[in-house]
Amino acid sequence: MKQSEIKELSAEALVEQLAAFKKQHSDLKLAHSVTPLENPLLIRKVRRTVARLATELTKRENQ
Repeated sequence: MKQSEIKELSAEALVEQLAAFKKQHSDLKLAHSVTPLENPLLIRKVRRTVARLATELTKRENQ
């Protein structure tokens, strides 16, 4: 997800997306440890999306 897409989400949607991407990240890491993924850069992309979502959520909580 891009930052512009993240800013448009509501707080509830942010929490839901964060949980979904965290699950996807853990699933990708597990799958990669068993057999190497065809595109291991996908792990990095998902990890960064998790960070973007968490940052936006924290930013909104502090306001």
